[in-house]
Amino acid sequence: MTTTLYTTVGSPLGELLLAGRSSTTAPGGTALVSLSLPGQKGAAVVEDCWARDEAAFAGIAHQLTAYFAGERTRFDVEYAEGAGATDFRRRVWRAVESIPYGTTATYGQIAAAVGASGAGVRAVGTAIGRNPLLVVRPCHRVIGSDGALRGYAGGLARKEHLLGLEGALTA
Repeated sequence: MTTTLYTTVGSPLGELLLAGRSSTTAPGGTALVSLSLPGQKGAAVVEDCWARDEAAFAGIAHQLTAYFAGERTRFDVEYAEGAGATDFRRRVWRAVESIPYGTTATYGQIAAAVGASGAGVRAVGTAIGRNPLLVVRPCHRVIGSDGALRGYAGGLARKEHLLGLEGALTA
């Protein structure tokens, strides 16, 4: 049985909860399964069988600190997909990961990138809303076709904060 490891990391968004599994190929030996924010819709919850291990997340914690200080524009993190990772969601998440720091893309652009059309935009929005790796998988960079901030599991104020940090907000 694989033990889920976890720790918390302070951030300008609140205390982040990081969860992961041991991995022989991941930097620091831990593959990230979840990164969630306080009060986030669908956030991970520490279970009794989880083991707190701050050292296992030292590398990602350092990267997050540098990101929030404006010193890092991308993350070098190995992910371990959880049970909710369908093929469609993986395609959407990969498309989201390709959005460069400091820029945004629309839900329609993501839908086109994964071959979804019409009503597929709604499915893309649902897949983005199920992203278990907030901040490091930059779903905050996805906006409405009119440029408005739409949906973010961590709340629109946090989405605005992240886009402001990255210089992606337009007045």
